[in-house]
Amino acid sequence: MNDNEIPAVEPVEDKLVDEVVERLLDRADASGAALLGEGGLLTEVTRAVLERALDAEMTDHLGYEKHDPAGRGSGNSRNGTSLKTVLTDAGAVTLAVPRDRDGSFEPQLVPKHARRLAGFNEQVLSLYARGMSVRDIRSHLAGMYGVQVSPDLISKVTDAVTDELDAWQNRPLDAVWPIIYIDALWVKIRSGSVSSRPVYLAVGVDMDGCKDVLGLWVGDEGEGATTWMTVLSELRNRGVEDVCIVACDGLKGLPDAVTATWPKATVQTCVIHLIRASLRFASKQHHTRLVTELKAIYTAPTEQALADFAAGELGQRYPAIVRTWHAVWSEFTPYLAFPPEIRKVVYSTNLIESINARLRKATRHRGHFPSEQAALKVLYLAVREQITPRARDVNHVAAHWKKALNQFSLFFEDRLNTK
Repeated sequence: MNDNEIPAVEPVEDKLVDEVVERLLDRADASGAALLGEGGLLTEVTRAVLERALDAEMTDHLGYEKHDPAGRGSGNSRNGTSLKTVLTDAGAVTLAVPRDRDGSFEPQLVPKHARRLAGFNEQVLSLYARGMSVRDIRSHLAGMYGVQVSPDLISKVTDAVTDELDAWQNRPLDAVWPIIYIDALWVKIRSGSVSSRPVYLAVGVDMDGCKDVLGLWVGDEGEGATTWMTVLSELRNRGVEDVCIVACDGLKGLPDAVTATWPKATVQTCVIHLIRASLRFASKQHHTRLVTELKAIYTAPTEQALADFAAGELGQRYPAIVRTWHAVWSEFTPYLAFPPEIRKVVYSTNLIESINARLRKATRHRGHFPSEQAALKVLYLAVREQITPRARDVNHVAAHWKKALNQFSLFFEDRLNTK
């Protein structure tokens, strides 16, 4: 380094944090202390930080420091502490909560009567959203933190999202959407007896090119276009006035339900559904080749690609795949007229498949749900964890969305309000 170079200076705060962490780890190594549980390193650090913060709150409440002569004759003073055990991210922590003589101290960090901190609740909700049952969550908390949590406590924590779920299900929506995908997944729900029920899912791509789950609805046994009509009408009532493209599977009557709700909408058979349906008919050893050859159909400039596939080796080997594409061809052909920028967005498997994969994972190991509300609660938490308004980069569906948006505006004759 020459005389003119100025050495980089690490922030003082970072140095202090590193030094403290190193000292704590050295002490833990020397004593053989565990990280978690009673006497564990993180538990003791959490206790120390919380108690110091509570003392600071008391000082602010009284207006003078501990042992400060200025407090004499003030009319109120410290009056020892009381022990209180709270559940935190580091497990159960027993705190010495300061008291004042006239009982007017209301701690904000650890409110009166609170037995768990907010971070603990969020951890329980995160585990629940990942498909863990109440029993699984209790076992996990006991193993990780040495905390025995009652089933009632976990139920209270998860039930607290019910109002949030209701507000989310009824929130107003944007008036115009470039794309909305509609789909259904199946879960087992007890209603007298246990049966498989469809949960209808609507995923929109907004004007910024970001995905948003618009709602979840539990239907009766058997997916039906009539129920979809109810779902689409609800979206309309929540503010959706126009949709350029509605991508869906080939359910009979569904295109009519879409056009009855949004007359200008282009109903597009979802490419993802077609590929998934096609692969069901084929041996796994041919899946890679099939995906490549089917891609030639939905990226081709004309309809000839389907005829070429039907005449080829895989088309001859699996005639059911050819029949599947022919059955929905009238709803698929609009796709061939879209510019490449729009096609890339419509057939993006990351859009709805990533959401469906998370939802299936959240329900796969649950066996069955005791009620519709229980199923919706788990699915909503899974959606909430995957999609947040702040995570725009994670939610984005197209690397060059502005190009696609320009093509949408041209292709759909300025129906999009791009202001």
